[in-house]
Amino acid sequence: MSSIINFRPHPYLRGGHAQTLAGVYLPWPYEAYRAQQHSMPLDDGDTLVLHEDQPTELAAGAPAVLLVHGLGGCHRSAYMRRISQKLRDRGAWVWRLDLRGCGAGEQLARSGTHCGRWGDVRRAVEFVSRAIGDHPLHLVGFSLGGSHSLHVAADQGSTRIGNLASLLAVSPPVDLRAVEVRLNQPTGRPYDRHFLKTMWREFCQRAKRFHDAPWIELARAPRRLREFDDKVTAPLAGYRDAEDYYTRTSVGPRLSEIRIPTRVITAADDPIVPAEPLVCFARATRVEVQVTQHGGHLGFVGRRGQDPDRRWIDWRVIDWVLKQKAQRVAAPIAPKKLATSAA
Repeated sequence: MSSIINFRPHPYLRGGHAQTLAGVYLPWPYEAYRAQQHSMPLDDGDTLVLHEDQPTELAAGAPAVLLVHGLGGCHRSAYMRRISQKLRDRGAWVWRLDLRGCGAGEQLARSGTHCGRWGDVRRAVEFVSRAIGDHPLHLVGFSLGGSHSLHVAADQGSTRIGNLASLLAVSPPVDLRAVEVRLNQPTGRPYDRHFLKTMWREFCQRAKRFHDAPWIELARAPRRLREFDDKVTAPLAGYRDAEDYYTRTSVGPRLSEIRIPTRVITAADDPIVPAEPLVCFARATRVEVQVTQHGGHLGFVGRRGQDPDRRWIDWRVIDWVLKQKAQRVAAPIAPKKLATSAA
């Protein structure tokens, strides 16, 4: 099912670019970091880091939520911090994942994340599921994290992965070729440069940090994200070239394989991820797509009065999680503790 939903943008932030930038740079009264870190070793020797934010009291059957950030983000990203705080205040057991080589895991991975690494998110789902016992787990992914999360849900099919009960994806790229075309347009060039600069810097820093980090010698630094994917990402990840990488890691063709309740929210004026592919791919009956006319990429800064504050997308995440919550309410129980190591 597809639907146009009523997001009313801030009157001074009507365009996609303005919404995208406002989502990042508008101030917010963030709480001090107080999460417990968990290191999760991977089979290839790299390590992921999870940040556990516990509510003061945890009711039996209360929802657990795993938040997954986008490309260039981490547990400290604005949307990750805001939504974690709001969910925890409403009794949810929240976990924030740093994708490979990001955030607190920057020093713990010889390689970085890319569009084909949704197996890392699957491992995180399994890790968190072991920690939360019988609590249902809701996966919430943003941009690249949303694409990874959709892949995990498609992998699950009719066979359960941990406690995974539902999925919400915000602004996910489902057709990487379409994203590449968008970034090739004049309005997309600043974002192309931003992502390229971020990925090239991280690639070079890993080579300095680890003597055995994956490396490809190039005559010059790539000038476009497509060139970086063609010369670096694809060969190091086992793909023939950028075109093969985009084809094999795009989740759009797998939307019909998803069997858990799933909602995808995206904006028609997103300057990075086009919305059109979402409504073109065949989808399973449990996959709902909601498209707003405005909102940009992970922006969705609204007018006053629609929600308790202007951060419209935060409340759609909260609405989704609480909608999925088990109806039975029991006495509070103590959260389970895991052995943890410093990240």
